[in-house]
Amino acid sequence: MNTENIIGLIILAAFYGSYFSKAFIQSKKGIKTDRMGKGSKPKRTFIIEVCLKITTILIALVQLISIVLKEKFPILSENITVIYIGFFISLLGVVIFITAMTTMRDSWRAGVDNTQKTTIVKRGIYKYSRNPAFLGFDLLYIGIAISFSNIINILFTCFTILIFHLQILEEEKFLSILFGQEYLDYKNTASRYIGTKNK
Repeated sequence: MNTENIIGLIILAAFYGSYFSKAFIQSKKGIKTDRMGKGSKPKRTFIIEVCLKITTILIALVQLISIVLKEKFPILSENITVIYIGFFISLLGVVIFITAMTTMRDSWRAGVDNTQKTTIVKRGIYKYSRNPAFLGFDLLYIGIAISFSNIINILFTCFTILIFHLQILEEEKFLSILFGQEYLDYKNTASRYIGTKNK
């Protein structure tokens, strides 16, 4: 196992470790973090959430296999500069994701949830992105796909990012109903992904 493999594994461990650590901490407070495909919700939302849950599990496995068995797959680019650019992007994703989770505090959930009380978080990174956790996921996936650029990893990355986008659209509809004008005003100040203007 070479240096690039080790760096890739460390990045994955940091990302997924932070995710499960946050979920564990919230569970100790009686908060159910994972609401994907659970509870009463529209059929379209339910289907998208189930697809997202399955896809995120599969892509984690694809990423792990792509790193550990890198030599077994045809790679589109073995340029060391490109590989480290991918690492930088994925590390940026880890930082943004962890920042998003910590800023959200106990309001952080995975999936649409109308059974637990939450608030709109507008401080910190949420001034510039309505979905920084999703942005963190996307950057991690893109970075790992660049660093370990086999076609399976790339295709899974593209598909997963698409499903994440569909999930964001569902959550926007839900939040507009749940918080009304407060959320609509927030949409006009923070971008869906990054920036200070809507969309």
